[in-house]
Amino acid sequence: MGTTNGHRPGTVAGDQDTRKLNRVVIRFAGDSGDGMQLTGDRFTSEAAAFGNDLATLPNFPAEIRAPAGTLPGVSSFQLHFADYDILTPGDRPDVLVAMNPAALKANIGDLPDGGIVIVNTDEFTKRNLTKVGYEDNPLETGELDKYTVHKVPMTTLTQGALAETGLGKKDAGRCKNMFALGLLSWMYHRPTEGTERFLREKFANKPKIAEANILAFRAGWNYGETTEAFAVTYEVAPAKLPRGTYRQITGNTALAYGIVAAGQRSGLPVFLGSYPITPASDVLHELAKHKNFDVTTFQAEDEIAGIGAALGASFGGALGVTTTSGPGLALKSETIGLAVTLELPLVICDIQRGGPSTGLPTKTEQADLLQALYGRNGESPVPVVAPCSPADCFDAALEAARIALTYRTPVLLLSDGSLANGSEPWLVPEVDQLPDLRVEFASEPNAPDGSGEFWPYLRDPETLARDWAVPGTPGLEHRVGGLEKADGKGNISYDPDNHDKMVRLRQAKVDGIKVPEVQVDDPDGNARVLVIGWGSTYGPIGAACRRVRKKGLSIAQAHLRHLNPMPANLGEVLRRYDQVVVPEMNLGQLAMLLRSRYLVDAQSYTKVAGLPFRAEELENVLTDVVQGVSA
Repeated sequence: MGTTNGHRPGTVAGDQDTRKLNRVVIRFAGDSGDGMQLTGDRFTSEAAAFGNDLATLPNFPAEIRAPAGTLPGVSSFQLHFADYDILTPGDRPDVLVAMNPAALKANIGDLPDGGIVIVNTDEFTKRNLTKVGYEDNPLETGELDKYTVHKVPMTTLTQGALAETGLGKKDAGRCKNMFALGLLSWMYHRPTEGTERFLREKFANKPKIAEANILAFRAGWNYGETTEAFAVTYEVAPAKLPRGTYRQITGNTALAYGIVAAGQRSGLPVFLGSYPITPASDVLHELAKHKNFDVTTFQAEDEIAGIGAALGASFGGALGVTTTSGPGLALKSETIGLAVTLELPLVICDIQRGGPSTGLPTKTEQADLLQALYGRNGESPVPVVAPCSPADCFDAALEAARIALTYRTPVLLLSDGSLANGSEPWLVPEVDQLPDLRVEFASEPNAPDGSGEFWPYLRDPETLARDWAVPGTPGLEHRVGGLEKADGKGNISYDPDNHDKMVRLRQAKVDGIKVPEVQVDDPDGNARVLVIGWGSTYGPIGAACRRVRKKGLSIAQAHLRHLNPMPANLGEVLRRYDQVVVPEMNLGQLAMLLRSRYLVDAQSYTKVAGLPFRAEELENVLTDVVQGVSA
């Protein structure tokens, strides 16, 4: 398939000046029905195919179709791509593509002076301006003079390009997002074949619509090449990444693949019992595609049924998994407690979002940490694992499965909305590099008294894991349920001493889980300030530390994947530093845990805005702390 205009991507037919950049941040913004997520995703795919490192931040309303042309209805997609390794989707866009006045007003405050604004002038009608509180057209008042503004009648140009297709004006106008994509693809020398192939595949059953979108895409490319409005194009070279096979991946897709891989490496069937909830539903959708890997997906009628079915599957000898977000985790709490007392492997994936209650379904937060650790009745300890990036969700899923299968325990995996929907390049691992997760089921009676009975609560002396017997195995009949079990035999027991022993055994099992020591990034080796985080704060913290070090200041960084149990060396690490700073997208939950457990004066820096930290804001906070300690 050729390119849209007969020229190889990366060459320019006109007289435009081409400037080389090492990084660019682009934000596409428009109505929630304007296809901004698709547009951003396609540009991301082409950047990934070109070899750039990248990170993305989709941002969209919770409503399926928010009121058109209003500020609450604005949907955006931000992409940061570069010729070096990057850690975040970028703080501020270098380029803002605004499809209407609402998109401009909602996003222009993030654009730095001198930034590029590309606007669809056709939507700047009196009615649309009034909807968002503009008394006058900002394209004519001079309030955008500090930016480089390109006024493009995208709707009109798209309709003109599709005039001979037979589509009505309204349907043709819906293709304007592809016009915008074509223009930006030309502007940044992105490949085009992949997008045309994608459109033909996406609309395979509607070839007329496919060709209309392709024509609009080509029209945008050709507009950039032929107009005199764009005097400059830009090149961002491929990044120098480790050798291997890469693919662009979102956190939810990586998590689903990690679950599939865990099933394959353990030799167990995978059973997902789930109820759809934003932003976790994509894990269910993805796993449903992989029945050929012995994956069964069950969309239950509610959250409680979903986890109940998953726990039942674990009792039957499968790798049971359930996915949810914060509100669903609350509903699953009793069954998680049941899994604790049954001591069966179960992976619970909580893709966190803004709360409380329904909260902010499409926004991100880290406020479920204490719920994950303590949100159940009784003493019911559960290991907690948190990925740090979209690609890391794959490894975190494998790690959660390792712990669940090895120690016979439910495990909570804490992802969040920014990881789930964000994407980055993923180095596809070799299968033989993945951990061996095979388990051995009990196959014969194990009673130490020689009675020939099966005692389900006899434990491995090293892991304290109990034997796992598949129902129906001759001679291994045993009971399960929520009542306390007698140590060893597993009969119902109300004996106080036995309960005390079982509670302490379950806690000791979790406390004894072997996890890697925490690693500290301290290039100078003489930092007096440590910044520590967990989950998706890894990227912003890392980017902020790079900025602080460029100022000639020393700062150390550590990140926690395992939140229960915490690494054995964590206390010693924390006590090395004069000041510990803990950025979190909650009101200081990890900081409180570190203070109480290790008696260190951890300084909390928090944000609960539904959006990730910006590297710039963390840079300013950390700079002040380092300079204060050094004073």
